[in-house]
Amino acid sequence: MPEALLPYPQIDPVLIHLGPLAIRWYALAYIAGLLIGWWAIGRMLRQKSLWTNPPFNGKPPATPDDIGDLVVWATFGVILGGRLGWVLFYGIALCSVSPAGAMCHGLPMDFISHPIRIIAAWDGGMSFHGGLIGLIVALWLFTRRRKLNLFQVGDLVAAVAPIGLFFGRLANFINGELWGKVTDVPWAMVFPHAGPLPRHPSQLYEAALEGVVLFIVLQIALRVWRWHERPGLLAGTFFLLYGLFRAFAEVFREPDAPFLGPISMGQALSFPMFAVAAFFFWYASRKQGAKARA
Repeated sequence: MPEALLPYPQIDPVLIHLGPLAIRWYALAYIAGLLIGWWAIGRMLRQKSLWTNPPFNGKPPATPDDIGDLVVWATFGVILGGRLGWVLFYGIALCSVSPAGAMCHGLPMDFISHPIRIIAAWDGGMSFHGGLIGLIVALWLFTRRRKLNLFQVGDLVAAVAPIGLFFGRLANFINGELWGKVTDVPWAMVFPHAGPLPRHPSQLYEAALEGVVLFIVLQIALRVWRWHERPGLLAGTFFLLYGLFRAFAEVFREPDAPFLGPISMGQALSFPMFAVAAFFFWYASRKQGAKARA
């Protein structure tokens, strides 16, 4: 049996107990991602040099007050979308294909006999892709209500979204969930709920790629290449790179259950992101072309 060279840090998923209330690292990851993202967008809006050129001409696409209100909308969108996405993508679609999967426990039929499981996020079960859809819907409704440009504000959100991804994957690692496949690489770890064999710490791979690398690329694109001046380009880059990084990381991650042969549910949900990215790239190039003709 291969021996893991890196010990898995035994961190309690619950940071602190306050009577019957348990404050979990996973919940704090959501809060940290939203609050730090809020702060980062506010800081970008105050940097006048980012908004001097067309199409902004000195006026940022939103005010700090707008973004403060957007955080509330985004919170509901991410939480509701994340849970509904897990129910639809994993609890129904995946468990219908692989009902014997360890995560299914009688799903999807159990949603009918025990409907409380539909909202039982406290037992685990949030989908990033569902949360992303919820965020997009919230962003569309909010910008429409405030008469803001969806693509310009969307680029701001895309530029800071990797912050939340980074904290979320760290929380997955602390929880000892979503572990990787069995391996003999020197940095393999034995996860407490995954059997005795060393596995890839795939949560850390995703934190590095979807969090750190994606954040750096988007910040360079914003601050050096000024891609935000072509609205939709930053968002398209986010969708493209996240889809690539997630599909790549899924190669090392133990799937929740078999889905489509070698294709995991995480990969299947990431492939449509390439089509979404293509739409944003088309929109950004169309606006640039119209501007050049003018």
